[in-house]
Amino acid sequence: GNPPVPKVKQTRWPVNALDRFILARLEKENLKPATDAEKRVLIRRATFDLIGLPPSPEEIDAFLADKSSQAFAKVVDRLLDSPHYGERWGRHWLDVARYADTAGDNSDFPIPQMRRYRDWVIRAFNRDLPYDQFIREQLAGDLLPSDNADEAKERLVATGYIANARRFGSRVDDYPQHLTIEDTIDNVGRAFLGLTVSCARCHDHKFDSISAADYYALYGFFQSTRYPWPGIELEQRQRDLVPLVDPARRAGAEAALKSHDSEKRRLEKDAQRLKDSLKDKSGDEKKSIEAKLADAEKAVKEFASKPLPFDLAYAVAEAGRSVDVAIQIKGDPAKPGPVVGRRFLTILGGQELPPSDKSSGRLHLADRLADPANPLTARVMVNRIWLHHFGKGLVPTPNDFGKQGKPPTHPELLDWLARRFIDSGWSIKAMHRTIMLSRAYQLASVRSDDALARDPNNELLSSFPRRRLDAESLRDAMLVLGGNIDTSPATDHPFPPQSEWKFTQHNPFKAVYDSKRRSVYLMTQRIQRHPYLAIFDGADPSASTAVRTTSTTPLQALNLFNSRFVLDQSATFAARVERESGPAPGDRARRAWALAYQRTPEDAELRDATRFAEAHGTAALCRALLNSSELL
Repeated sequence: GNPPVPKVKQTRWPVNALDRFILARLEKENLKPATDAEKRVLIRRATFDLIGLPPSPEEIDAFLADKSSQAFAKVVDRLLDSPHYGERWGRHWLDVARYADTAGDNSDFPIPQMRRYRDWVIRAFNRDLPYDQFIREQLAGDLLPSDNADEAKERLVATGYIANARRFGSRVDDYPQHLTIEDTIDNVGRAFLGLTVSCARCHDHKFDSISAADYYALYGFFQSTRYPWPGIELEQRQRDLVPLVDPARRAGAEAALKSHDSEKRRLEKDAQRLKDSLKDKSGDEKKSIEAKLADAEKAVKEFASKPLPFDLAYAVAEAGRSVDVAIQIKGDPAKPGPVVGRRFLTILGGQELPPSDKSSGRLHLADRLADPANPLTARVMVNRIWLHHFGKGLVPTPNDFGKQGKPPTHPELLDWLARRFIDSGWSIKAMHRTIMLSRAYQLASVRSDDALARDPNNELLSSFPRRRLDAESLRDAMLVLGGNIDTSPATDHPFPPQSEWKFTQHNPFKAVYDSKRRSVYLMTQRIQRHPYLAIFDGADPSASTAVRTTSTTPLQALNLFNSRFVLDQSATFAARVERESGPAPGDRARRAWALAYQRTPEDAELRDATRFAEAHGTAALCRALLNSSELL
């Protein structure tokens, strides 16, 4: 729909049409909007929002000096053009897509190639890839025509979205593929439609109009898709990854990969056979076999160390034959019911895969999801963008727009934004501008007694909600203050080589890799939580995280006070403050305040800080600032 912009009494308050929706609700409830935020507050808010890093004192000075009416719009444009924008907003999508660098089976095998998908997401946000195309490339990038080899490779990597589905158990021949497909359908439903589609795996959905037949109609698209194999306890190696070559060379590369894999398997079998035959041998015969075994193991190692002539993507491909699947009675693959043709959800049009389409049909599915006539797709994404600006979505349950979800606080505004989103060519950056250049976004966070009493949760947005920095922004801000953040794009994680993969259920893969890079580049495991991200409410890599919890725990305080990371950052922050400040008393405190809080200290703060630093040293003062509520 395209709702009319409401009339308001205070006609001079709104800056754009969005404001009129907010103000109309406030006027209806007789609430007054807060005053506008100070410029220092505003640039800090915008900078953390768009790039997840603090603004520099120089950027603040430039903004304060710019008296033009376009001063803030220039700040927003500068931030949207920053390569750090994709790192910040790509992470929000990775939360929803339950991104991980490991498979999630009970041995949690590493996936060294997975980071290519993460990097693709970051690039997609940086280049403002239209959201409808963002959907198509993740679900069917391998089926889209491309203008050149680089574009074809990029689109192939994008299907890492499907490949990244969770793996289960440790068995090979009777691998529970239906659970991996369920995880895929669950994520597609939540991420793109805000619907809990996988509730219909065993029976018709109890609350929403989604039948078991709908679920298995979608299942057929993924049953007709070949997923890569990450390795599992009973087959500890990768297979079915896709060569990253241009489409004309793909068939040849696939064949080369197959023969490479079978030669590797032959050498491994030879070594294993010799090993097994040692058990009942002795004397010279045993020595002879041991010598042969040493040669065989050397041959395996040498072959494994020879690189392929191309890179591999952890991506999906067509399964070779496309199938419609039977409904599984009570979700049990061993109890087939009637066969269902591949089609979209009935309630959203139920468009069937044309009989002439002999592919998996994933492109048909992607086109249905990205259709401007689809009532959910644009609203769901606009709601996610709003959530990361205001801390709460217009629909408070961003992954559930169904009966069990909560209704929108401003339904007309949601419709209006969705229409603008589609009309802008699905531009996410245009949506940021619409939201951030509104007066509602630029309000102060101070709440009136009246607003506290009558709208305690600030659902009507009479002021800007106070927000905690998330785990990544906090860690990245500390690295920035310490002056030792590495802003170069990430490279591969230092995983052990595949020839050494011996992970089992009782000896799963487990690692934490230290890094000075931005937190989005930390290696993320499914089964083992990263120790820092676990303490500071990072996303759960096993399930789609639409809204992170915000907790305040003793562990967080202890970590910020005692961890080696914080102690190191405090020391380098102190050295930087000493290097960058003048000789007068109080200069160090002023510089520390400017860097950490983007403001000058008040007289009492300056007095206390100077006295504290004289008694305990600058590093202790800097550690106190890193532990403060204001930084958080």
